[in-house]
Amino acid sequence: MPTINRRTIMLGAAAGASGALLSGLPSGLATAQTATTMPAGNAGFYRFRIGDIAATVLSDGVIGGPPRVYAGDAPEAELEEVLRRAFLPNDHLTLNLNTVLLEIGERRVLLEAGAGATMGPNGGRLFDNLRAIGLTADDIDLVVISHTHPDHVGNLRTADGERAFRRANVMAPRADWAFFVDGEPDLSYMPVPPEFRQRFAANIKRSLEPIAREVELYEAGAEILPGLTTLSAAGHTPGMAAFLVHSAGDQLLLTADLAYHPVVNIDRPWRPGPDRDGETAAVARRRIFDRAAADRMLVLGFHYPFPGLGRILRTDTGYAWVPAGWQF
Repeated sequence: MPTINRRTIMLGAAAGASGALLSGLPSGLATAQTATTMPAGNAGFYRFRIGDIAATVLSDGVIGGPPRVYAGDAPEAELEEVLRRAFLPNDHLTLNLNTVLLEIGERRVLLEAGAGATMGPNGGRLFDNLRAIGLTADDIDLVVISHTHPDHVGNLRTADGERAFRRANVMAPRADWAFFVDGEPDLSYMPVPPEFRQRFAANIKRSLEPIAREVELYEAGAEILPGLTTLSAAGHTPGMAAFLVHSAGDQLLLTADLAYHPVVNIDRPWRPGPDRDGETAAVARRRIFDRAAADRMLVLGFHYPFPGLGRILRTDTGYAWVPAGWQF
């Protein structure tokens, strides 16, 4: 007679429970379901609402680099300690690419186009995530870009050089277009190797080339549509805009690249190294963050951990990031 012990009883109970749970399924389905493996990845989209406007965060993947790039004035020892306490590595800071799809009336509006392949191998997930919610690039009516860095415009061009969003109008800040596209931008301010700067500038022009004749240029501060307004946030680039989405008393503030990661640019006051005009960017950051805190706005950061939603709290020494609860 076999020995009966606690392990035998527990295994038998678990098997019995599984059998009871599966016994009501059609013949063959139970076996098929138990053999099914888990998906390889997690969801890359997140739905929520701003009043009457349906919104969906669509991940384009991730990019990143040395933390020092994104916290240019941080004391080295303090930066390492802050990263350690946040359980983040001290040699690489991961940045998400959180594009946002808005359904405003009958129009589908995409805020930011994402990086595609312009900033490394882990971007370019936008189109898969569109398909996951039952849409394609041809379902987009309007794409609005906050500024023309490659991680915000890379997906505007397909691999074979065509327009990715064939039906969509594309809007970009006038001052950014003049600096990055019409001219030969001096990127010596960026704390990256010269070859990176060269690729960076080339990828901007290359990504925007398919839409160059049809692009609509806007001045930061302009209303794009009822319910979607731009706010001047210059400094990171000459024409960068933040976005304010508003409907039925609800508001969502999209901060573009005013901050790269909450741990180093909100919870700490460190300035991003890629800001072209650091002082102007700092003024815009304080002005917009103060407004977000005073009005208790829902905030979405383009590079914050997915889905990038939370609120900014004013503290005695600056600001704190409070992630929003997940909506099921």
